[in-house]
Amino acid sequence: MKIVQSARNLPARLVALSLGLAMLAGCASLEQAAGPQKEQASLRSGESLRLEQYYAAVQSRLLSQGLMRTDGGGPDAPFTPRTLAQDFQRIAMFDEYTVRGNHFVAQATPSTLRRWNKPIRISILFDERIPKATREKDRKNVAAYAQRLSRLTGMPMRITDRNPNFHIMFLYRDRQRAIGPELQRRIPGIGSIVVNEIQNMPRSTYCVAYAFADPDNGSAYDSALIIIRAEHPDLMRLSCIHEEMAQAMGLANDSPEARPSIFNDDEEFALLTRHDELLLRMLYDRRLKVGMTADQTRLIVPAIANELMKGSS
Repeated sequence: MKIVQSARNLPARLVALSLGLAMLAGCASLEQAAGPQKEQASLRSGESLRLEQYYAAVQSRLLSQGLMRTDGGGPDAPFTPRTLAQDFQRIAMFDEYTVRGNHFVAQATPSTLRRWNKPIRISILFDERIPKATREKDRKNVAAYAQRLSRLTGMPMRITDRNPNFHIMFLYRDRQRAIGPELQRRIPGIGSIVVNEIQNMPRSTYCVAYAFADPDNGSAYDSALIIIRAEHPDLMRLSCIHEEMAQAMGLANDSPEARPSIFNDDEEFALLTRHDELLLRMLYDRRLKVGMTADQTRLIVPAIANELMKGSS
């Protein structure tokens, strides 16, 4: 079973600053929580509560630096058909991670064109300790974004618990550590490497997506799994939804050259941009076929990029 992994990680340049803020945030009293929220918090471990404070500090720091933009890109972030085609090659035709010594290691690796060729059935699993209002908000965000992705790619997508093949899990750290049996039940053959990576996900990883190949077609996706930390504040949760669901559609890599884009670890943009919408439309263009090599797509992609930018200008 071929596995493609993508992950949203904390930029190294922000780690020290965010750690300092997290330590300050840790001095705040949990008595500020009230009602059901306080009750839910009392059921969680100290590690989970500290992670919640840490990610709140990270989001605050990113926003104070003008990052995590939600405007989709503007005049300050122009791109051309040529740069769009180049970004497609970097993002769609490479894997972000490779397996080395029973672990996923960040290393861009050439691959073939990958995408879905069957209807996508999305299931959402919520940690039972997530407040009801938060669950409802997350569900609405996933549903709205699935509709948007469906319009962009032409792939049927719906939320259902009947025979799902696209699993999204919002988990606090405590349940994440013990999620292995549930993963194996939902995705038979998932393998110990993926389970171990999820159960031991480092704090620097915000969220993660895995896409699994169809046994009969190694470049077509058969199922996907997304893990989003329930400790995240609202915008980080929504950002994880946007990036990981889009990457699980087949845009598996990140590139420091891509702008305006969420497929860039600089965290400038929190939500899918116009640039990224065009990448998804390119990926599911009928002139491109599952399994194409980078050299084969390079002959077609520039024309598609030109057409899309003319049509959307």
